[in-house]
Amino acid sequence: MIRASSTPEIAKEGLISQFGLSEIQAKAILEMRLSRLTGLERDKIREEYQELMQKIEYYKSILASEELQRSIIKDETSELKEKFGDDRRTEITYAEGEITMEDLIADENVVVTISHNGYIKRTKVDEFRIQSRGGRGSRGSKTRDEDFIEHMFVASNHNYLLLFTESGRCHWLRVFEIPEATKTATGRVIQNLLAIPKEDRIRAFIPILDLNDEAFLESHHLIFCTRKGIVKKTLVKDYSRPRVTGINAITITEDDQLLEVKLTNGQNEIILANSTGRAIRFTESTVRSMGRTATGVKGMFLDHSHDYIVGMVCVDREDTEVTILVVSEKGNGKRTSIDDYRVTNRGGKGIKTMQITEKTGLLVAIKSVREEEDLMITNRSGIVIRMAVADIRTMGRATQGVKVIRLDDSDSIADVAVAQHEDSTDLEVDMDDQISMDDQTEQADLD
Repeated sequence: MIRASSTPEIAKEGLISQFGLSEIQAKAILEMRLSRLTGLERDKIREEYQELMQKIEYYKSILASEELQRSIIKDETSELKEKFGDDRRTEITYAEGEITMEDLIADENVVVTISHNGYIKRTKVDEFRIQSRGGRGSRGSKTRDEDFIEHMFVASNHNYLLLFTESGRCHWLRVFEIPEATKTATGRVIQNLLAIPKEDRIRAFIPILDLNDEAFLESHHLIFCTRKGIVKKTLVKDYSRPRVTGINAITITEDDQLLEVKLTNGQNEIILANSTGRAIRFTESTVRSMGRTATGVKGMFLDHSHDYIVGMVCVDREDTEVTILVVSEKGNGKRTSIDDYRVTNRGGKGIKTMQITEKTGLLVAIKSVREEEDLMITNRSGIVIRMAVADIRTMGRATQGVKVIRLDDSDSIADVAVAQHEDSTDLEVDMDDQISMDDQTEQADLD
């Protein structure tokens, strides 16, 4: 019948109709090799069938008898004891609290860098060697086309990081959640870590040790500064409840953007500097505390529509070791005693902090620094130079300063960060070049 069928389907239907077989049986017969039709193979199938029937009866008897079940368990347990009954090798103790990701990561300082296009990473501080003033620097990061390292700062792995965007929103991130990479790596786009719109950018960063410390949250403020010279003061407590999508930190007008945010203790003085080389110093107390959504008040008056604020410094009026560092876009820099900046009312035009010329370029940064600290200067092509603050001498407000980093004609400084000084024997010093550069700068200052 199978041989006479034109298709396997017709043969299957014939087996079912003529021999009363089920569909499964008919299919099994069609798939069977001819060798299994011999007498020997039939005997094996009958033996297998008998074994299966005996097992079925045995399993049914187990299910029907609790005594038999207990007997089997006893026998199998005794067998396991004989086979594995040696002394315990693993020590079992009570857990002394939950283990978190934070417990597994060393609490050490790292350098956090963010590029102009929003790529973020953290790098071990010791990857950056110290160089003398006027050095060429070392490659700090591989950047994409038209991208450059825009922000660089030092923080501890366990710190909370409050990140503020130019549109005035606040986001939270633990430093150890930032991907670790070498200083030449690009990093990861920050939108992959936080819910930040592509058109928005991170502008300021505040490392906070503990967001649950009520005493700290109630006694410290955040001072905001915008590109148009607006300042605002708000309690840190208002930013202590992280949200996935962030919160409004300050209301920014349409033609303005957030520039800097600083942590203060209520006893600080504020110094703002603009791109044309002027600075203003006023006490923090002249800025009243406001809510998160407030716009703020005028911190510095800007003469021209093309002028803008380049940075804000918060200093303790009792701290005599701090000096004010300013850096221009073409690589000039200097330190000035804070006493050279007289205290005035906020909202004024300020006083000269650097002699701005075509040779120096516009002012790009103002920082408060100490002798024992280092500077990490980044230019737009991705080159980073690390140098000791002590290598930059203290000068008057109205001078041009000295050359702190050599730049190609098409390059300029993008950011200046302050880092803790670390001893290093990897110093790169070209004395002839350094002396020549210093002589040229000193002559320019005299002119």
